[in-house]
Amino acid sequence: MVTAGHDHSLPENTPTPGAGLDASRMPGHWLLARLGKHVLRPGGLELTRWMLDALAVGPDDRVVELAAGLGATAPLTLARAPAAYTAVDRDPAAVARLGALTAPEPAEIRAVRADAADTGLPDGSATVVYGEAMLTMQPEPAKRRVVREAHRLLAGAGGRYAIHEMCLLPDDIDPALAARITADLHDAIHVGTRPLTPAGWNELLADAGFTVTARRTVPMALLEPRRLVADEGPMRALGIAGHALRDPSARRRVLHMRRVFRRHRHHLGAIGLLAVPTTSAR
Repeated sequence: MVTAGHDHSLPENTPTPGAGLDASRMPGHWLLARLGKHVLRPGGLELTRWMLDALAVGPDDRVVELAAGLGATAPLTLARAPAAYTAVDRDPAAVARLGALTAPEPAEIRAVRADAADTGLPDGSATVVYGEAMLTMQPEPAKRRVVREAHRLLAGAGGRYAIHEMCLLPDDIDPALAARITADLHDAIHVGTRPLTPAGWNELLADAGFTVTARRTVPMALLEPRRLVADEGPMRALGIAGHALRDPSARRRVLHMRRVFRRHRHHLGAIGLLAVPTTSAR
């Protein structure tokens, strides 16, 4: 547990998940992290900032971030000075990075190695729970378990839950097209990517006892140059491009991912949802 320090940054020399895997086989988000990309959320920093604004994190909040990954969102959360922040991730390298976070007193920070669907944290121990770019990669039963865990963690009145995920558009998308997009994503990212429509995400939250109170969608432009610069800054964006140019296997993977995103750009988006617990899960 970390309870001291003067910034919210992660040291650059902490381990990266998947560091020992071959670039041609590793999950796409780990590959991008190896190349130096910090922001791995489908809606970029724009949608992450919207999510945190909607959550209205403040000094009385006890925040839990599910599947916190490389910790790109954690500094933005800590800048809002919550009373406590707990990062949950099942990857030991991610937990090691997250455990190196620092924040001014009296913020209490800890990193827990656990599954997002079974955190081991006490009932009602959080006032804010959020997760980004992780439910999309889960099959439906696992999605439901994670959302129910978020419901369990939230305290009574005033609890808030938010997600930031990939979505299929529009709500009445042809099932055959949706299946083709899902297959193409799996082929490119090497992870079982299963995005839902906006209505599908809303239903998932409702079934777990949440009422959605705010929603925003933005284009899925993770690997477009303009988004890359906006999320990473000009110098880091150039560094990512340079690393890809020097690694032919990684470059092929990145270009393949970008082609898939562009091919389906009219039916792929990123969505942020804010919800409050209102009933018990169905």
